[in-house]
Amino acid sequence: MRKKKAIVEAALESEYERQPLGIMNTEQALQLEDSDGLVFSHPDKEAGVTDDFVDQEQLRRLVQKPKSPPVSL
Repeated sequence: MRKKKAIVEAALESEYERQPLGIMNTEQALQLEDSDGLVFSHPDKEAGVTDDFVDQEQLRRLVQKPKSPPVSL
């Protein structure tokens, strides 16, 4: 189960390298201004260690509460 405020690493990614910016929770990461090349470690992985990175929109989808399916009566 994904933590509500998982810790992620923020980085700027270019064609040649990924420059680490810092560690923050997903709520803080989603409040940052969207920028070209801004990526975050996958919230299910260990921040600062993983090489699995996603952009801000992907992160938003990963941490959103899943919608409950309609209840049949």
